[in-house]
Amino acid sequence: ENTISIKCDFSEPSELLSLQEQIKEIDLDVLVNNAYCGEINQMHFHKYPPIDFLTDFKDNIIPTIIITQEVIKLFRKKKNGKIITILSSYLSNVPPIGLSSYVANKAYLEKLTKTWAAENSKFNITSNSISPSFMKTALTDDVDERIVEQMILNHPNKNLITPKEVAEAVLFLANAGNHINGVDILMN
Repeated sequence: ENTISIKCDFSEPSELLSLQEQIKEIDLDVLVNNAYCGEINQMHFHKYPPIDFLTDFKDNIIPTIIITQEVIKLFRKKKNGKIITILSSYLSNVPPIGLSSYVANKAYLEKLTKTWAAENSKFNITSNSISPSFMKTALTDDVDERIVEQMILNHPNKNLITPKEVAEAVLFLANAGNHINGVDILMN
């Protein structure tokens, strides 16, 4: 019932501190980590500037860590909570060429999700993830339509996964029992 939607820009440290204070004041039951900020820069690994890997990490991983730490503190006090992190099927399948930073960030979150599951199960807190394949969202709006059409043609069902289908998986995990913990639902 209490929902906070957070935009990605934490360029001002005060914005992140304000968010941390807001988290302490609300009664959350479920945290859904579903973010990748900025554009996905398609560039071969050997051409991607190392500083951009650092920027991507700071923009995508550090805020997720800070938010999740605050929420885990709240969940531990309540002795209950669910953490659901949206990853990518690229972690299980062969990733597309030119997405090394994106895939690396998602892989980092994948391992954090498993760690959160292991460290917090005794507090009745679960941590699971969902790894959807390519879908049309604001993040993928810039993908050439010819590529999208080819993906649809190559797909066994002749369609792409939808955000609604991912939302249904989120709802499933939000309502699942505590024995579903440390699980990744691959949606491809």
